[in-house]
Amino acid sequence: MFDIRRIIQQLRQGASNREVARALGVGRNTVAGIRAGAQEAGWLGAGAAMPEDAELAAHFKRGGGTARQTSSVEPWREELLAWHAQGVSVATMRQALERKYGYAGSVHALHRLLRQAGVGTPAATVHLDFAAGEMAQVDFGAGPEICEGAGGRPVKTWVFVMTLAWSRHQYAEFVTNQSVATWLACHRRAFESFNGVVQKVRIDNPKCAITRACYYEPTVQRAYGDLALGYGFLIDPCPVRDPAKKGRVEAGVKYIKRNFMPLRTFRSLHQANDELRAWVAGEAGNRIHGSTRERPLARFAAISRRCSSRCPRWRRSARWRAPRCMATGMWCSSTASIRCRSG
Repeated sequence: MFDIRRIIQQLRQGASNREVARALGVGRNTVAGIRAGAQEAGWLGAGAAMPEDAELAAHFKRGGGTARQTSSVEPWREELLAWHAQGVSVATMRQALERKYGYAGSVHALHRLLRQAGVGTPAATVHLDFAAGEMAQVDFGAGPEICEGAGGRPVKTWVFVMTLAWSRHQYAEFVTNQSVATWLACHRRAFESFNGVVQKVRIDNPKCAITRACYYEPTVQRAYGDLALGYGFLIDPCPVRDPAKKGRVEAGVKYIKRNFMPLRTFRSLHQANDELRAWVAGEAGNRIHGSTRERPLARFAAISRRCSSRCPRWRRSARWRAPRCMATGMWCSSTASIRCRSG
């Protein structure tokens, strides 16, 4: 009876059905049923006394309003909980129910069932706001295995993603390694695709960018530091073990893995990147984004280009060598090519 009492108390204070449902995590139909029962009993009138638990139980037991309606997804509770344990998103669950059982209800019913089961309450987060042109977030994600040519050997790939924090427009590219040279080249191609440079680039702590991860003073890989100096952006590493600070590119990687990669066959890395670029400029760029409620490409075209620095011209000018002493006492070195600003 405690939940019913809380609902009646808020209704007596003038809250709408929608406000009560949102505040207490119940369905609006449930609130409407309790409102009808409480009005019938005269509990919502000015000066009316709050009923005792025994009165509430007796009234709603004999049909005065509805205390709780059965969820429209209750028949699939166990299946939904199993999917949740596997990390399946609620939107994907909703689509699966529609395909398998013809479910036509709202995704909110799934959220309510998971919340009532004690597994659907997300951790508290703080929404970070950025100005246009202020920040891009960068990350690698696991890509598909690609066979080069007929009968070719499968090659493991990663997807490099740079997401503009304000517009949510992104650059994405499949690569076969996470070397320093690849990291730098992907940055260059991303800035060229945007035709501009942001003020800050937020990264995780990959070895191709950060040689020593630390909460206060991370050590930046030298070639990457020179790249940032040449382009004129600040490197902003996430705190150690806190990837949520770059949640927008995390979401971008997840979106590619869930919406682009499945049900596609790639015969070459070149073909995969051609299709990925077309998808980013088409379906991904023109969808209605869940947070901004706008199309990322339209948002980018309207403001972001005016708020970012123009992409400078580049020339090849340096090769950094990282010396290493072998067990024999001899020294060897690996190289990483970078591009430095021209003029």
